[in-house]
Amino acid sequence: MPVEVANESEIAVDESAIAAVCTYVLGEMGVNPVAELAVLCVDPDYMSTLHERWMGEKGPTDVLAFPMDELDTGRPDEPDPGPALLGDVVLCPSVALRQARAAGHSMDDELLLLATHGVLHILGYDHMEPEEEKEMFGLQNKLLAGWRATPREPVTGAPVERGPAGR
Repeated sequence: MPVEVANESEIAVDESAIAAVCTYVLGEMGVNPVAELAVLCVDPDYMSTLHERWMGEKGPTDVLAFPMDELDTGRPDEPDPGPALLGDVVLCPSVALRQARAAGHSMDDELLLLATHGVLHILGYDHMEPEEEKEMFGLQNKLLAGWRATPREPVTGAPVERGPAGR
C-alpha cells in the first residue's frame, strides 16, 4: 500500500513511522493494497491558509484530510482494480508538538494519532455528531492500540515477522 510522506515543515518528523501507521490503518480497514495515500507535513502558516480556505476557520489546525471525490478503482469486470488515490492527509507538526506537550506525550505519538485520525477521515469517518464521534474515536483508539502492540523493526517500522511458536 503506497503511502508517500513529505515533510515541508521546519520540524523534523519520523516520516517512516507516519507512513507505517497509515499503511497499518489502511490494511486493518480492508483498503485495497494498491490504493495510494499522500501525507504532507506543513508549517503553521500554510496550515492556516488551508484551514481558512477549506474549513472557514482562522489559525492552524493539527490535521486536515482531503479525500478524493471519486475513487477510480478500475472497471467492475476487472478482477484486480488498478491503483486508486485515496487522498491527502495534511499534518502540522508545530501544532502537534504543542498538543503533545499539553497531553504529556511525545510529538511522534501525537503525529501517529493525527495520521490515524486523518486516514479515518479519508475513509469517510467523521465526528460531527456524538454517535459519529464515539464510533470514530473508538476505532482510532483500537487501531492505535493494535499498532502499538505489533512488534516493529527499529529502523523501518515494518512489522516483525514472527516464526512458528517455540523458534
